[in-house]
Amino acid sequence: MAGIHISDLESAINWWRERSPSADGVTACPEVVALGEPYALLVYRQASEMDEAALSPAALAAWLAWYDSTPDAPCIAICSTAQGDPTCKGCGRTEDEVQNWPMLSPAEKRQVWHRITLEGTAWRFNRYAERAGATDQGTAR
Repeated sequence: MAGIHISDLESAINWWRERSPSADGVTACPEVVALGEPYALLVYRQASEMDEAALSPAALAAWLAWYDSTPDAPCIAICSTAQGDPTCKGCGRTEDEVQNWPMLSPAEKRQVWHRITLEGTAWRFNRYAERAGATDQGTAR
């Protein structure tokens, strides 16, 4: 089974907190409570990842609901693996990851997302992100 990174648990907790805010400012919704336990265990153990099989059914359901709100594939429609590159210059995935993406579990996909985000070398994270930022501000490059 694939591991779920602490940053994904944190993102899921924050997503649920926004979606189901506390009525009294103290009590968390059931999804936040379910996700809070594995998050706290990771913090306590000073670990960054937890096997998805170790999540309770409630925590896994809450995490999967958050996952469904995220983009599935990092593809930006500029695939250099089709041109023979072992790693796509557009999205940062390996040829094997691109080919097998539909068969990967949500946790496996998030592991790839985490790796390519940390690497930050794919065009998705630099060349085209810079252009999108400039266009958002009203100045095209």
